[in-house]
Amino acid sequence: MQILSKMPLKEIFGKALLVILVASCLALTNFAQEKTLRVAAAADLQAALPETAKAFEAQTGTPVDIAYGSSGNFYAQIQNGAPLDVFFSADKEYPRKLEESGFVEPHSATIYGIGKIVLWMPANAQCSPERDRWLCLQDPNVKRIAIANPAHAPYGRAALAALQKAGIYDALKAKLVLGENVSQAAQFVQSGNAEAGIIAYSLALSPALQSGRRWIIPAELYPPIEQTVVVLKAAKEKHAAQEFVKFATQGAGREILAKYGFAPPPVR
Repeated sequence: MQILSKMPLKEIFGKALLVILVASCLALTNFAQEKTLRVAAAADLQAALPETAKAFEAQTGTPVDIAYGSSGNFYAQIQNGAPLDVFFSADKEYPRKLEESGFVEPHSATIYGIGKIVLWMPANAQCSPERDRWLCLQDPNVKRIAIANPAHAPYGRAALAALQKAGIYDALKAKLVLGENVSQAAQFVQSGNAEAGIIAYSLALSPALQSGRRWIIPAELYPPIEQTVVVLKAAKEKHAAQEFVKFATQGAGREILAKYGFAPPPVR
């Protein structure tokens, strides 16, 4: 008290103001951290969604923290209480099951795009997927074909269905190597651990892979990949989550998805 009594009033006011400013900055920092959206996204969105999130943050000021992986693994994690706000699945079945189990905000499910699969090979591949299509996979020089694990990755199931519908699965099944998700399957081919891969078209359009050779596999050979996003019931930032879903599925966000090969959802 004696020290304060000798301190000029102006200095006392200045120190008090500094304390208030520091406290306000800390409060704002905590508020910003609380407002960060926590998003789980299918691995095929690794090229498209960062651009979408950046545009959303620029417009709203809300940062988006995204984790990528297989839809099936996220499905299991959400059931076990993973702290997430939004889930971008590579199909509609996982969101449907989550909604049936009460983990999803009712009526929040939205198809954000129709996915496609491609046969992808490096630029220096001796075979031309664009010209030879399935014949490339039967080439003796192609010893390993990478696909996502069908057990929990919708793109893996689509790849398997296409091989079966084309009547070549039995001849090629010994060559198949499974990635944890479709992004890892693409990495297998890119790194030379596989000579060919059946991967998401969106990844083939990414800067890392766009120089490769690709053939878009006909859509009639596999079930439609209706990629669906939901807001989770456990979301701490429900309003921001709803706004992000709206942004990603309309206007500028939809244009970004289209740029990476996601066809618009069917009109129903």
